[in-house]
Amino acid sequence: MSFTLATWNINSVRLREPIVCKLMAEEGPDVLCLQECKSPVDKIPMEAFRELGYSHMIARGQKGYNGVAILSKLPIEEAGSEDFADLDHARHIAGRLENGVTIHNFYVPAGGDKPDREINEKFGQKLDYLTEMRDFFVANKPEKSILVGDLNIAPREDDVWDHKKLLKIVSHTPVEVDHLTQVMQAGDWVDVTRQDIPEGLLYSWWSYRARDWDAADKGRRLDHVWATPDIAPAAHSSRVLRDARGWEKPSDHAPVFATFDV
Repeated sequence: MSFTLATWNINSVRLREPIVCKLMAEEGPDVLCLQECKSPVDKIPMEAFRELGYSHMIARGQKGYNGVAILSKLPIEEAGSEDFADLDHARHIAGRLENGVTIHNFYVPAGGDKPDREINEKFGQKLDYLTEMRDFFVANKPEKSILVGDLNIAPREDDVWDHKKLLKIVSHTPVEVDHLTQVMQAGDWVDVTRQDIPEGLLYSWWSYRARDWDAADKGRRLDHVWATPDIAPAAHSSRVLRDARGWEKPSDHAPVFATFDV
């Protein structure tokens, strides 16, 4: 069975319903994982999505904040959700496809502006969230699984536009990268995107603050697709749909794709 998966921080699924539909119509991934939906589950515009073939959804929602959803053309059943760091935030949902593949969809806290938990509570919450993700995957060793989402960390030097300038900027600090590495090691996760695109600058997020984001190209790779070693070799065709960042009323993130033959 071959299926294509995409992950996208949509920054309000209701506000950006038109570009979600555009992605579904033009790209047609079998599974679309969304983060920062900013909507109660019952307010997600499923009628339009069903018309485009996405008849299955599992989700966790909140009014105005956070929120994660997995929209699928393929049958999918809920496989759990976790509230790491006791934040009471809708930041994780897991689903299982009929072929036995489990998909974890995460929206890791952004962490605020200052990379110091003593003066920035949000940064501490981010680190605690990652620590509990690590502990979860130590206790529940994943198999035949995919982890996707806005992890809000660009781990590699070539995942940011300027490594040295961003070393003290939240999303690329050494302590965040270390915490993310521990999560990866806990599940023996393979970075599928970088497995397929091993070299070169690669971004999935460009700030709204940039007047011309495309020309400035000061991006970061915050959105990820990982897989367990038993299915990582079956992954291919990874790409970032950069053009979506320039669509009308865009998210500041672009969708990340991968195809799996499982």
